Amino acid sequence: MLPEICDALERHGITTPFAIQEMTLSVALMGTDLIGQARTGTGKTLAFGIPVLQRSVSPKDPAYADLPQGKPQALIVAPTRELALQVSNDLHIASEDTGLRVLTVYGGVGYDTQLDALEAGVDIVVGTPGRLIDLANRRSLDLSHVHALVLDEADEMLDLGFLPDVERILKMTPETRQTMLFSATMPSAIVALARTHMRHPMNIRAESSYDTTMVPATAQFIYQAHDLDKPEIIGRVLQAEDAEKIIVFTRTKRQSQRVADDLVERGFSASPLHGDMAQVAREKALAKFREDKIRVLVATDVAARGIDVRGVSHVINYTCPEDDKTYVHRIGRTGRAGATGTAITFVDWADLHRWKMINKALDLPFDEPVETYSTSEHLFTDQGIPAGTKGRIVPPKPVEKKERSDRGDRGGADRGERPARNRNRSRTRTRSGATVAEGTSDAGATVAASADQAPAEGAPSRNRRRRRRGGSGGAGEGQPAAAGAED
Repeated sequence: MLPEICDALERHGITTPFAIQEMTLSVALMGTDLIGQARTGTGKTLAFGIPVLQRSVSPKDPAYADLPQGKPQALIVAPTRELALQVSNDLHIASEDTGLRVLTVYGGVGYDTQLDALEAGVDIVVGTPGRLIDLANRRSLDLSHVHALVLDEADEMLDLGFLPDVERILKMTPETRQTMLFSATMPSAIVALARTHMRHPMNIRAESSYDTTMVPATAQFIYQAHDLDKPEIIGRVLQAEDAEKIIVFTRTKRQSQRVADDLVERGFSASPLHGDMAQVAREKALAKFREDKIRVLVATDVAARGIDVRGVSHVINYTCPEDDKTYVHRIGRTGRAGATGTAITFVDWADLHRWKMINKALDLPFDEPVETYSTSEHLFTDQGIPAGTKGRIVPPKPVEKKERSDRGDRGGADRGERPARNRNRSRTRTRSGATVAEGTSDAGATVAASADQAPAEGAPSRNRRRRRRGGSGGAGEGQPAAAGAED
């Protein structure tokens, strides 16, 4: 089956071998548990994808009759939907001539299509932890016959809080399975997970130390910039000589939407990518970015984990990353597969201490970021921006003034003149609740009203409150009451 896989990859132009692939293929094909560590963009997907495909039995193979019909033979767990789709797409390409059926399961979409595919039978499942557990709880996904389990970007799963879900999935699989764990960084929690759920794993590392996890072909620039000037700087970087597709990373979803709208208003083709978008909209934005229909993707970390898109020349951190691992993963979106790239990081004045911690952890030479504005000469020199370039390619839209029709109809040319109002001035005069006829004097109206309000004959009289004089002897009814004394 290996020749068919190689031929399919060659047809799609994937022929470059990487160190991590050469080091892991011989070990993984033997069924040994392993931990593969290599920097981002160095071909980790095929490092585990080729062994998984090679060790799986195709429905066209006579030996398939001895296996449980339609049950998954391998499981690959990814932290995000976009990464799951990307891994699945690579496996589809590699398995074109093998007849193996690959299914991607993830949240944000309906269950019907995924349930129908599982019922028809699949060989390899690629999915996110949440949807995998949901399908297993529905008894639609049977993981009891899996011979290989892969955790892709395991450190990101820990960052996103998926460790309990991953442990539940591991318990659903046979103990005799082959477990492969791939990651760009190796935190202590990953090591603990390996010791608990893996059998004598072999640790394969393509680099010598942690500080080499960044792609050396990526040029890094750290600028201390003002928040209101950042869109103007990005607009000018987009017109640099070597600028192609650009990914802008933001800290929040609202910031992602705002920056994307600002770039569109400046005339650039941009789209946001964040967790509040519907899954269909996220897939459509990513597909347009891959197909060069949009040039700028403004994404949050959760939505853009593990994105592998060819032709990304620049990665821009709109705000300072939270930590050194986030910085490594972000700038790893460019300079992939042997290409060169540029990483630009904007640091606000309030984030200087955070950047200094990242700089120290990665042993970078950018302890003091350069104060930079959109008009700074070193910005044009560093990024190869032609002189005189502005941050927009279309003129700004004129501000629409809303006319207030209620005032325009009043004054006309002379605001002192007001049109006559058609009002009904007829009023009804009343006195003590009784209607008073026109021409009746006030005194007569008062008498009439008093007469109307007099109690009818035989009706009980109202008790009136009387004031009495305080004191020992009391006061008679006819005597005036003292001020402040009350019954």
